[in-house]
Amino acid sequence: MTLKQRADAFAKVGSFVQRHFSGSRLEQEQGLHQGLEQLAVTAGIYNNWFILKYVNEAIQNIGAMLCGADLVAFGKEFKDQPGKMIAVICAGNIPLVGFHDVFCVLLSGNRLLLKMSADDNVLMPFFLKLLTHYEPGFESQVTFASGRLSGFDAIIATGSNNTAAHFEYYFGRYPRIIRKSRTSVAVLNGNESPELLRELGRDVFTYFGLGCRNVSKLLVPEGYNFATFFESQMDYAEVVNNKKYGNNYDYYRAIYLLEKQAFLDNNFLMLKEETGLFSPVGTLFYQQFKNKDEILQYIEQNKSEIQCVVGEGFIPFGYSQQPVITDFADNVNTVSFLVTL
Repeated sequence: MTLKQRADAFAKVGSFVQRHFSGSRLEQEQGLHQGLEQLAVTAGIYNNWFILKYVNEAIQNIGAMLCGADLVAFGKEFKDQPGKMIAVICAGNIPLVGFHDVFCVLLSGNRLLLKMSADDNVLMPFFLKLLTHYEPGFESQVTFASGRLSGFDAIIATGSNNTAAHFEYYFGRYPRIIRKSRTSVAVLNGNESPELLRELGRDVFTYFGLGCRNVSKLLVPEGYNFATFFESQMDYAEVVNNKKYGNNYDYYRAIYLLEKQAFLDNNFLMLKEETGLFSPVGTLFYQQFKNKDEILQYIEQNKSEIQCVVGEGFIPFGYSQQPVITDFADNVNTVSFLVTL
């Protein structure tokens, strides 16, 4: 396959997704649309974090990514030559979280050895089958792995800090991208409107805050008043009705109370002043700063653990979970990695 053939196939996947949600479905693809609808529900049965609303949001983001860019231009560095076998180990924290890696490997002309997470193994096979539906040449390019990985030339693996250490140990002799735990922060200046703060709630609550692009900490000016922030988040109160989210919220609230730790609470989200970045589900950390220079210094000091920064002058409120095609996880350019193999 040429780069153009590969890019055209992915573009067709993007167009399919857009038709899936726009009501302009093609008659000959009704079975595919029905299959995706069923799988979106099934994903939530296997993983209760994957409610239909967030599964559909993840799928729509893929459609926007594939249709909103010139895929040939994106892959202009890729060569049309026999590819290598690239192993991809996916995380399972949010739906289809490994799609961008899969996309880069296959667009590059390399072969894919895919190790899915048990928490997210329902949706990806559908999209790979859809890809081969539009371009049968991909059929021989994809292998699903079970058990121990072998027979690959390079690896892209995503996991927690603990699993990343194991990945480095086991795969240290291969060309590799090993991703660790990351999270995101929001910078507030105290002058945000309720509407902007409501948009910030999307960055906090989408996928129940489980993604590395979810905001888990607020950087605020000294003496910041959280009243408007709390009021603006009421549209997201339904998150606590999810059993998993609600259990986490109740657990940490009980811990904070038992240990007499100070926190603010609105019955579905707790705000706690902490210097750390990684807040538990149901809690949002915050830290006060005297000026913006201190905030920028904090971001620089913690850049190895920060995926996104949301706020004025950074990613706009509400857009952290809508990455574009050139947003590479951990700021490691997957294209550059693949072309140098």
